[in-house]
Amino acid sequence: MKQLLHKLFSVFMAVLLLLSTISWTVEKHLCMGRVMDVALFDQAEDCGMKLGISLLEDVPSIKKHCCNDEVFTVQGQDDFAQDFSKFDFSQQVFLISFTTSYLNLFQESTDKEVVFDSYPPPILAEDLNILHQVFLI
Repeated sequence: MKQLLHKLFSVFMAVLLLLSTISWTVEKHLCMGRVMDVALFDQAEDCGMKLGISLLEDVPSIKKHCCNDEVFTVQGQDDFAQDFSKFDFSQQVFLISFTTSYLNLFQESTDKEVVFDSYPPPILAEDLNILHQVFLI
């Protein structure tokens, strides 16, 4: 269950990053105040009124057409590199000390085996296991 949640969160974060870096363009074609076509990443198709007006250009009374195109663009973020020099010295010291202490929490401690090769074990006068009758089973 934990791995499934971890994978879903990872996919969600990847999609969020992708959506924040893409530049979105929505284009609408309006004819007489009504939305005729909406297009993402492409041009909206016109209703054909411009073609009809271009055929009637010889008539001088028609100068204005009723069609309008609206374009809405959202620029995506291009640069994700964070500049470390923007922080002052105390913030840099805090970030470095915090990350090193936080990352050291997850490292396994490896206790080194202390070998006393130069020191011989003490000489026993009596065998204490037999003296106290303590045996490994």
